[in-house]
Amino acid sequence: MYVYLAEKKQDKAPIIVAIHYCGGSATAYFTFNNNKYATLADAKGYIIIYPSAPSSGGCWDVASKQSLTHNGGGDSQTIVNMVKYAVDTYGGDPERVFATGTSSGAMMANVLAGAYPDVFKGVTAYSGVADGCFYVSGATAGTSSPGWNNACANGQSSKTAQAWGDLARSYYPGYTGSYPKVMIWHGTADTTLRYPNYAEMLKQWSNVLAVDFSKNVSNTPEAKYTESVYGDGTKLLGFSAQGVGHNVPIHEQVELDFWGI
Repeated sequence: MYVYLAEKKQDKAPIIVAIHYCGGSATAYFTFNNNKYATLADAKGYIIIYPSAPSSGGCWDVASKQSLTHNGGGDSQTIVNMVKYAVDTYGGDPERVFATGTSSGAMMANVLAGAYPDVFKGVTAYSGVADGCFYVSGATAGTSSPGWNNACANGQSSKTAQAWGDLARSYYPGYTGSYPKVMIWHGTADTTLRYPNYAEMLKQWSNVLAVDFSKNVSNTPEAKYTESVYGDGTKLLGFSAQGVGHNVPIHEQVELDFWGI
């Protein structure tokens, strides 16, 4: 893990976990897409954790039962341990912990929302898949190459909202508390994790968060983006980027506004 501490950190600072894409690293994601997470941290006083995937290919384990399960081990619990370390060591606020990620990092953000809803208050997924969609039978945590699920990647894994919701809830059996607010971004021209995954993610979290689709807003937050609002827009938002491929630009300020930072 790498940690970025704001020049004027809040005494009890929000924590953002910024999770890199497959083949990436913590240091690569620090400058990915010229993002402004660090600059905004200096202005707002939050802490950023940049984890690096331990696999040889730099992909996150979102395929094994261990990583998909609360306190089951794997990469997801490792990231949670990083959060606990930041709380204890740097004065992070355990009540204001958020995760954001791109591609494999987006998949992990969704996994964290399902397996550790007691830790995270909000997550953002740029070009990801639904929580549990990448599960591969027999995949083992700690291997050099986490499993790859072609059907999911190609947008061929479709479930009802209830089935997706049940899957996310199954990774923390017995949990009765609230789940984090979720923001989803996806490009219509994505050929790596294809665009149908966007609808599957929205189905999943609309069920988990018990919010129904309300409206679409064109050209929001910019031209050729369509915002999908669920409920009153405080728990679930989606952004469809027309003509954009797998590399959806990061919209840091939109995330921070959504999280209340």
